[in-house]
Amino acid sequence: MDGIILTPLKQIQNSKGDIFHAIKRSSDGYQGFGEAYFSTINKGDIKNWRKHKKLTSNIIVPVGEVKFVIYDEKVKEFFSVKLSLNSYQRLTVKPGFWFAFQGLAELNLLLNVANIEHDPNESVNKDLKEFKYEW
Repeated sequence: MDGIILTPLKQIQNSKGDIFHAIKRSSDGYQGFGEAYFSTINKGDIKNWRKHKKLTSNIIVPVGEVKFVIYDEKVKEFFSVKLSLNSYQRLTVKPGFWFAFQGLAELNLLLNVANIEHDPNESVNKDLKEFKYEW
């Protein structure tokens, strides 16, 4: 899907604690830095559809497992991916795509490195029922 980038990330084993890469200025999908935040989602819960007008999300799941579903309303197509330590990747979602996500493990933590600071007027939200997707 054009505008969606899935980037495999390095995990470096260390006897005193492992290192998990996230993003660098030279990374594909990096559009600048506005803010970084962590978010949790409960097992089985699904966070509603959201579309950003300007913000690019770079999402990593270092704890648990989260299913992300992206919808491109221009071509009426869904894309889905599960992120976890076993599938350690960075999901880049450029502006203009609807996405929602579901927690699959008992404890789920995601990191979003956004290119701009949060602005409540910058995104649009819709209820899960707005798009026909079988979770």
